[in-house]
Amino acid sequence: MRLKIFSSLFLVCVFVSIANAGPIFVNGLTIPGNTGDQFGTSVNDGRLGFFSDLYYDPNRNEWWALSDRGPGGGTLSYDTRVQRFTLDIDPNTGAISNFQVVETIKFTRNGEAFNGLAPNQNNVLGMAFDPEGFVVHPLTGHFLVSDEYGPSLYEFERSGEFLRAFTNPANVIPRNAANVPNYASNTGNTAGRSSNRGYEGLAISPDGRYAYAMLQSQMRDELSAPYTRIVKFDTASGSAIAQYAYKFDISGNSQGISALVAVNDHQFLVLERNNRGLGVDSNYNNPDKRVYFIDLDGATDVSALDLDAPGASFTPVSKALSPWIDLDAVTLAELGNRSPEKWEGLAIGPMLADGTYLILAGTDNDYSVTQNDSGTQFDVWFDFITGDRVQCALGENCAPAGYSLLPGVLYAYKTTVGDPVMAGYRAPVPEPTSWSMLLAGLGLVGVIVRRRRI
Repeated sequence: MRLKIFSSLFLVCVFVSIANAGPIFVNGLTIPGNTGDQFGTSVNDGRLGFFSDLYYDPNRNEWWALSDRGPGGGTLSYDTRVQRFTLDIDPNTGAISNFQVVETIKFTRNGEAFNGLAPNQNNVLGMAFDPEGFVVHPLTGHFLVSDEYGPSLYEFERSGEFLRAFTNPANVIPRNAANVPNYASNTGNTAGRSSNRGYEGLAISPDGRYAYAMLQSQMRDELSAPYTRIVKFDTASGSAIAQYAYKFDISGNSQGISALVAVNDHQFLVLERNNRGLGVDSNYNNPDKRVYFIDLDGATDVSALDLDAPGASFTPVSKALSPWIDLDAVTLAELGNRSPEKWEGLAIGPMLADGTYLILAGTDNDYSVTQNDSGTQFDVWFDFITGDRVQCALGENCAPAGYSLLPGVLYAYKTTVGDPVMAGYRAPVPEPTSWSMLLAGLGLVGVIVRRRRI
């Protein structure tokens, strides 16, 4: 009992102490909106798509950037993909420069473009794929990708070839009062994830045993409660084993989460934001983009609970009172000192020379494309000084001189020495070498470990 009391008091102290701590902004990059990937620079199909999520793999010293939008996202054919990129990083300051795409991997199934699985063959969006969260499994090197249309969680080989779909808990599936799934829209739905607000965040435990997928906002049957859900999956079985409630700062559909990053096996970073700021549907008023530190220890498994039911009693995840990073606190002159709307990528990067870490945040620019109610798509061009914008036919620049497509943005932060958040950081375990796997099969790994300890 004394141990439990001490642990609780320590946790409270940590959460209070980080109110005045947090990473220091170092610098930012703007990457032109017409930047292409490995497959060219044609309109949309070939445009980079930028940062629906970011991931740093310390086992290989690799950076990954998830591109947005599946086939249901617009009228253009688009093969979903992930980008491997490089950055120059100053080992002392954490300053970043020289963003370069070095590999583009398309998601495939049996060699064909992967368009998602079809839980309901009569449902178009049930067959689509809008990747929003990305991690690398530390033991296998496989890609885990979460999707907001299903919602879905998929596993792929490093080639991009589909391996399996994880099994969703029934309560997150969008459905009507008759319990019939409807993935296409909110029309008629009374329960499950809200349309286009599925698994926006994805994290993996350092040992690779568990994946955590986070719904972007409230479910349809819990709209009156300011909570969304984190679903914990067992990566071996592919089954959901627990759910936890996360409380927003501001309730309502304008607030959602965009990224989830594991600090260790029970503590995480959450990127929470509203839909205000510089974007293809710009509303510059009152942007709110913050990164919070949370802890699952002590939280109730709410798998069988309705979060807004009268008398519902549960303990949500612990959440720091103040943000660890306020992404609106710094703006770039080249963007007219306006905060970007869609901060969606967040990653813990490599250790720097003084033992601190690089934290990287990135934006999704929606390809600088918008569409009207009939599905016709247009490029969006900006004058970042005035904030004005114009729409042009895809691939045609009808804008006055000085206008540009919306860029992708990267912010670099450097953690501080002694930061209590990073004090508990555990990097993903290294991928096993072929020799260690062979020795494990022979039962010799334990012998070698014991000898090293001696």
